[in-house]
Parts: sequence; structure tokens; C-alpha cells
Amino acid sequence: MIKKLIIQSVTVLVVAWIMPSVTINPWYVAVIVAVVLGLINTFIRPLVKLIALPITVLTLGLFSLVINAAMVLLCAKIVPGFETSGFLSALIFSITLSIVSWAINTVFNRD
Repeated sequence: MIKKLIIQSVTVLVVAWIMPSVTINPWYVAVIVAVVLGLINTFIRPLVKLIALPITVLTLGLFSLVINAAMVLLCAKIVPGFETSGFLSALIFSITLSIVSWAINTVFNRD
């Protein structure tokens, strides 16, 4: 649990460092962002995905990227110190976060 939180926090920091349109200030806000994104993805995202299922099927799953960006924007509204410059920035952040998170989890979960 703690290992995953640390990995996700570092991932958020790395992606925010890569993207100039996303700011995390001060650094410990990354931990809060990781927790809030985890809670949003656990409780709110499944409901939104269920409601948006018809349009997701119609767009062959691409609408799920829009849902991910909306969850990042929601997190930015909730957490002070975490800002995105707009929807496109949140979309790129969510895609980059997924890729970097996958890569870091692949490296650290070699059991």
C-alpha cells in the first residue's frame, strides 16, 4: 500500500516535471494528488464510465480518455497546489501519467 502510494506520488511528480502546463507546488502535494486520484478513480470514475458507456462504445473506447481527463480536472479543483492549464493539458497529463505509471510499476514489481 505504502509502496504503491510512493510510486504513484513519484509518477505524478515526474509527469508534472515533464509537462510545463501542470504545476504541483509544494512537492508534497503530489502525495495528496495520488491519494485523491486514487479515491476518484475508485468511487466516481466507475459511475461516470457506466453512464458514458453508450458514447464510449460509439467512439470505440476513445471517450474513456476524455473521462480520464475529466477526473484529472476534478482532482485539480479539489487539491490546492495542483493546477492544470486546461482540458488538453489534463488529457495529456492523464495519458502521460498512465504510461509513466505503467513503466515504473513494470520496473518495481519484478517479484
